[in-house]
Amino acid sequence: MAPTAKSSKESYGVVFPAAADGKRSTTAVNQAVVADALRAVDDEAARAAELEANWRSDYLPHLRQLVVSGLPSAAAAQAVATTGLASLRERMHGVNGVIGAKGSSAAADEASEQSLRDWADSVEQSHEPLQTDLVTGTADPEHELTLPYHGRRLHGDDVLARLDEWVRAGTMEPTAAEAVRTVAANPQWLRLEGTTVAVLGASSEMGPLPALLRWGARVAAVDLPNPQVWERVLRTAHRGAGTLVLPVVASPSASGQELPERAGVDLLTGAPLVAQWLSEQLGRVVVGNYVYADGAANLRVCTAVDLLTTRLQAAHPDVALAFLATPTDVFAVPEEAQAQAARAFESRSRLGRMIAGPLGTLSRGRLLQPNYGASPVQADTAQAVVDSLVPQQGPNYALAKRVQRWRATVARAEGSTVSMNIAPPTRTRSVIKNRALAAAYAGAHRFGVEVFEPACANVLMAALLVHDLNTGGGPRHEHPWQDEAYAAVHGGLWRAPYEPRSALGLAALLGLAGARA
Repeated sequence: MAPTAKSSKESYGVVFPAAADGKRSTTAVNQAVVADALRAVDDEAARAAELEANWRSDYLPHLRQLVVSGLPSAAAAQAVATTGLASLRERMHGVNGVIGAKGSSAAADEASEQSLRDWADSVEQSHEPLQTDLVTGTADPEHELTLPYHGRRLHGDDVLARLDEWVRAGTMEPTAAEAVRTVAANPQWLRLEGTTVAVLGASSEMGPLPALLRWGARVAAVDLPNPQVWERVLRTAHRGAGTLVLPVVASPSASGQELPERAGVDLLTGAPLVAQWLSEQLGRVVVGNYVYADGAANLRVCTAVDLLTTRLQAAHPDVALAFLATPTDVFAVPEEAQAQAARAFESRSRLGRMIAGPLGTLSRGRLLQPNYGASPVQADTAQAVVDSLVPQQGPNYALAKRVQRWRATVARAEGSTVSMNIAPPTRTRSVIKNRALAAAYAGAHRFGVEVFEPACANVLMAALLVHDLNTGGGPRHEHPWQDEAYAAVHGGLWRAPYEPRSALGLAALLGLAGARA
């Protein structure tokens, strides 16, 4: 068995492995998983990742290489995904800990680390199954797709006109607008009859829970055992028209407590129990991954959800999966996106051209560089590579989001229905609490990027989820990276004139100046 670490929030549930001194290196795991995934198709790239001396600051090119090395064929992309997932599963460990607000626990300093599989089995065997509570909304279901946008509620033709404008501006791919139009034309889809959508991270600003409940859907909500979180979720459920089912930890001491105090499960410690609970839900189950945590905890909870997913799939092969990909990542994109970006670069204003030259020289080529400048079109896939990684988000966030994409790739190859859509840059609390990112978002419009408000973004992405669940996951493409690019709402990052990182600093400066003004 592995060494035992001192008890702390970082040392129970799904954990990074402890070294002999009890310390847990997030960097070592992160770097090794990327190298392992690359080794499946590109030994030279894998070696470069292994030898990277300063991973925390220089991880970006290796995350990009994970996409580039998978471009030659679908088999290569699937090999990267399969190997990366297996590496993470093998390297991460589990330690028994608190399951819910009043659940039983095993002190981490008294428990040994186990493989994730052994840990998951032990959690199921040592804890009572989760109980279920249910809340029914009081409103009538909405029978029309509407969009909140800039203080207005868009209906009918106004929704369609807004989609056209987003396509014209390069804010979303034409396939995204087409998918949303299809949902608008089929409002009976909104209720998702015969389906239970599990929203993991129920209180997420980008999650579909509010929209689904307004439309009358059945939602299984999972979030932390935090009364304040559940008070918000339950208010949303009461105001909605759907049915909310939620997990409650069995405990003799819970009698007489209000529902917000009894609800919730920490996925880091209770993911196996949630998998068991979801297997008992009505109809077709959709596992929607909308979880987020700060720093290294994000990769831990992402690993826990992936474990939950595969255990549920083993018991119910018809389970569908849903994810939101971040636009600040690396993607293989349609050739037309690259062409529009090139046209935008060439048609810059005279002032823009005058400024770009000196800035590029003074910054040694780091500022205001053309989008796709160093990303040639791949002849066999007719795709280019856009690199919108943001270093401020860190390697653990980047790998956690990549793990979700890998799971989507593997699940599609196995025949599962998958909804994996790229969401737009959005002013969520988790983003704007980072001052640099908040300032960059405030100035992004000056460089052809639209940053969305959460109320609009989550309805738009919920509509794409509804589309996918009613069309078997949307069209299948020859290459997994083409599946990812379908119906992307990237905010303009793919079709803007400048390489995103080369404009990030200036956007932040302009955004900060605007905020002060």
